[in-house]
Amino acid sequence: MTGTPLPPLSPLARPASALDELHFAPRLLMGPGPINADPRVLKAMSSQLLGQFDPQFRRMMRETMVLYRQFFETQNDWTLVLDGTARSAIEMVMLSAIEPGDKVLVCSFGRFGQLLNEIAQRCAAKVRVVQAPWGTVFDLAQIEAAIKDFSPKLVAVCQGDTSTTMLQPLDGLGALCHRYGAMLQVDATASCGGTPLPVDAWHIDAVTAGLQKCLAGPSGASPISLSQAMASAIYRRRHIEDGLQPAGYMPGAGQRIASNYMDLAMVMDYWSDAGLNHHTEATTMLYGARECARIFVQEGLPAAYARHAAASRAVVAGVQGMNLKLYGDQANKMPNVTGVYVPDGVNGDKLRAALLNDFNIEIGTSFGPLAGKVWRIGAMGYNARPDCVLQTLAALEVVLAAEGHRFSRGAGVDAAYASYKDGGH
Repeated sequence: MTGTPLPPLSPLARPASALDELHFAPRLLMGPGPINADPRVLKAMSSQLLGQFDPQFRRMMRETMVLYRQFFETQNDWTLVLDGTARSAIEMVMLSAIEPGDKVLVCSFGRFGQLLNEIAQRCAAKVRVVQAPWGTVFDLAQIEAAIKDFSPKLVAVCQGDTSTTMLQPLDGLGALCHRYGAMLQVDATASCGGTPLPVDAWHIDAVTAGLQKCLAGPSGASPISLSQAMASAIYRRRHIEDGLQPAGYMPGAGQRIASNYMDLAMVMDYWSDAGLNHHTEATTMLYGARECARIFVQEGLPAAYARHAAASRAVVAGVQGMNLKLYGDQANKMPNVTGVYVPDGVNGDKLRAALLNDFNIEIGTSFGPLAGKVWRIGAMGYNARPDCVLQTLAALEVVLAAEGHRFSRGAGVDAAYASYKDGGH
């Protein structure tokens, strides 16, 4: 029997270290994410386990919904947390909202726009992609022209795409989609918490996020918020599984969602007052998600956004002080990730390895046409602090000099420090 060969695996023999307790070298994660989790989040995740229908746990679920309504600046009832990484949330919303043959317009300006296209195609949608060159974003006229020509049911776009470090302006896009009878789905995994995302004011129908970036948690749980229109479109496909159907049950008018686990209508039933069983809740991840939102709301949205903006200005000042060139349209740069060209004569991967091995600091490379050409330096969540930024820039100066890059030693750290002192933090 022939076919695609399976990928190689390491030997099956058990290494001696497999019986050791986990003990890793400390890392300062200053790439595009994940980043270091806030210790308060890790503490919350160590809380006692509860049954998923324990009254204490159900109360905690309601508290989590309230906190994420504040986080997303929305009154949406259906604001909750899904088990799974941010990609699973994108797929769950699409799979539950899109019926085979529905039209989906994807606005792609980087790798994660390409992911939206991939997921929509797997949902058996009729997909059209409008593309902005990497390092740029769309203006509303480009998207409007595509909507008028295609008449989609759903428009999908990233707010921030970490592959290019660009931030798509969203103000006016939701209203534009609604004018032509389309709903708007936004992947805000890379940007939420670091830049404004007023879901109601911007008329966003579905927003999906993750914890592992500006929210300062681990990956594995995904906050979402659904407008009434999106929630209704999903719930018309409600089909309760056989073992749970109550007497007199009538399925929804829409086609049954193709996946049981990814069936958002059934997950909505679980989060609702009905509390229908779906899957066993990822208890500790929900504890962490609640704590991420609590910390953010306690800090206050304006303060959190200002902290990320200050870190961004400091990183930009620092890398420019090292005679490095920024990547992309700086007028639409994400505040929490900065793209930097690898300078001529420098081996980008070798430098990143030196940062990791000698200084325990991680920064990122990029994908596709930018692979090996651009570094991505993140300053977000718990790491959007002066000490993290200055420590990273100081280490970067050392390894850049060792690679022969020419610049004034100390200029980068001095510029970043001055940026913080001038603008506050």
